[in-house]
Amino acid sequence: MKKDKKIINKDELKNKGGKFINEFKDFIAKGNVLDLAVGVVIGSAFGKIVSSIVDDIIMPLVGIVIGGVDFSGLSAKIGDATITYGNFIQNVIDFLIIALCIFVFIKIISRFKRKEEAVEEAKKDEQVELLEEIRDLLKEKNK
Repeated sequence: MKKDKKIINKDELKNKGGKFINEFKDFIAKGNVLDLAVGVVIGSAFGKIVSSIVDDIIMPLVGIVIGGVDFSGLSAKIGDATITYGNFIQNVIDFLIIALCIFVFIKIISRFKRKEEAVEEAKKDEQVELLEEIRDLLKEKNK
């Protein structure tokens, strides 16, 4: 037994494809997607800067404090395998510095947002006061 194949009309395919493309355009045009793309690019560049700080400044200083140990060269050989745990230590410190920077950045942004919210609340309070004054004047006029 043969199954009946559904034949798709060209116009129907064009409509479905056009709808999909329009939805995709709307998705791309939203500010959130563009903000995310900018964030990824900036984050990548920021990651390179932090990696350089860790590799070129912090780890050599930590090595001096510990006694001249170069973390990038730390490794252990087990059989034929070489485990470079020094690189792992550098990557962990790299991650911690990035996390700290993001934490500080979010704290700063949230501080600005709180100030903006406080200003908005103050504006709302002024409006409420005006409405209450109008209400009171109308009550006095009706007496």
